[in-house]
Amino acid sequence: MKETQRLYLPFKRIIDIAGSFTGLILLSWLFLILIILQKVNEPKGPIFYLHDRVGKNHKHFKLIKFRSMRADADTYFKHHPEDYQTFVKNDYKFPAGDDPRVTKFGRILRRTSLDELPQLFNIFAGQMSIVGPRPITEPELRYYGSNVSKLLSVLPGAMGLWQATGRSDIKYPERAKIDLEYVDHIGFWYDWYIVYLTMKAIFSRAGAY
Repeated sequence: MKETQRLYLPFKRIIDIAGSFTGLILLSWLFLILIILQKVNEPKGPIFYLHDRVGKNHKHFKLIKFRSMRADADTYFKHHPEDYQTFVKNDYKFPAGDDPRVTKFGRILRRTSLDELPQLFNIFAGQMSIVGPRPITEPELRYYGSNVSKLLSVLPGAMGLWQATGRSDIKYPERAKIDLEYVDHIGFWYDWYIVYLTMKAIFSRAGAY
């Protein structure tokens, strides 16, 4: 990483803290509405879903999202091994819109990207950044080959080049190239450009399933 990029990182962290804190305050009403709707539509399961991801310097953390899957999603594959094979063959995702674990309300959350809002807590805690490569799971690291350390040299982000250019429509190994491209070009103006592209993708709902 270049010296100018190293100087930029502390400023980036200040923006992350201020941005996530402000977001949590201003969107508290929306959190409340989504919590109520979640309990009405899925009363038996938890409101939030915590999933293990690999962060900066290979430190694992729990990614926080509004739960969009059935309550037994973590054990689903134990009872449906054939679906797990489909899941793995499709780069650890189901074909667009075909995930049997996703609830009806969960599909709305995903299509609008509202399930991602609780990641503001991850950002405030310093586990993620507003902008960065999408946080990945341990099995996905194999797609990055010898570039794993390079990928994990920066904080993963809620917004990133992958999300901004197609999200679920872009699969490995192309996704790995996009994530690494961000690390190569990390910088203040590049972050703002990605924020613009991500917001555009969110409102167009491109690649959100």
